[in-house]
Amino acid sequence: MQDLENISLKKRSGGSAANTMIAIAQSGGTGIFVAKVAEDPDGELYRKDMLESKIEFNVVPTSTANGPTGTSVILTTPDAERTMCTNLGVSVNLSASDIDPEQIKRCKYSYIEGYLWSGPDTKQACIQAMEDSKRQGVKVCFTFSDQFLVDMFADDFRQVASNYCDVLFCNADEARSFCGIESLEECAIKIGELVETAFITNGKEGCLVVQDKKITPVPGFAAKAIDTVGAGDAFAGGVLFGLTHDYTPTQAARWGNYLASAVVEIQGPRLEGSWADKFQEVVSSSN
Repeated sequence: MQDLENISLKKRSGGSAANTMIAIAQSGGTGIFVAKVAEDPDGELYRKDMLESKIEFNVVPTSTANGPTGTSVILTTPDAERTMCTNLGVSVNLSASDIDPEQIKRCKYSYIEGYLWSGPDTKQACIQAMEDSKRQGVKVCFTFSDQFLVDMFADDFRQVASNYCDVLFCNADEARSFCGIESLEECAIKIGELVETAFITNGKEGCLVVQDKKITPVPGFAAKAIDTVGAGDAFAGGVLFGLTHDYTPTQAARWGNYLASAVVEIQGPRLEGSWADKFQEVVSSSN
C-alpha cells in the first residue's frame, strides 16, 4: 500500500446507474434515482452530490445499524484498466417496497442495472420496477453491467430481455458470453430477436445499434484512454438522453459514443459540468 500513499482519493456518489443518471443530466435531461444509503457522512455526500447534479433523490437514509452506505474503491492501472474493491453496505437492502410506481409514472424510460441481480431483495426490486413500468407504459431499459453477471445469470437475463426489456445495453464481451458465439454481428442478430432495441458497445470501435432486427454500426471517437471506469455508464446516459428527446437510436448512440470517449480521457467515472451545448454539434456531424 506504500505506493498509494501519495495518491489522492476523490469521493463521489457512484455506482453504474448513478453515473448514467448524471450523464443524462449533463446532457440536459432529467431523472429520478432510487437507491439505498445510510444515515452517515457518505450517505449525506451521496444525497448532496446527486441533487447538485440535478437528479431527483427522494431516498430516506436508513439507520447505520443496517449497515453503512456502500463504498467502492476503484484502482486504475497505466493501461487504463480497473480493479474494484467494494463494500455493498446497506445497498443490499434495496427492496420492492422502495419502488414507487408514482415516480415511475413520471418517466419515459426506466433503467435497471444488472448488478442488482446478485441479491434476492435487489433482484426483486428490479422485477418490481420493470413490472410497474410495463403497467404504466414506461419503456424498460436493462444493462447486463458485467460479464461475470452474464455468466452467472444468463438464463435470467434472457427472460428479462424477452418478458420486460424494450432497450438492452451490453458490451461486446457480455454479448459474446450471453450468446455463446464469437462473431459480434451474429450476437447482434440473436439479441435483436429478443428485444426491440439494443446497443452493443465495442470500445474504440464504437457500437452496434440493433433496432427492429436491423444492425447499424455507429463509429466511435478518437480518444487517449487513461481510465475506462464509467465509459459504459456515460454511453448509456448519452443514449437515454437522445431516446427521451425523440432522436433516433443511431443519433443517440452517436452522443453516447462521444460522452464515453470523453470519460476515458479523464480519471474518474464521470465528466464535470454541463455538456448540453455540444449535443447538436455531435449529433448533426453524423449526418
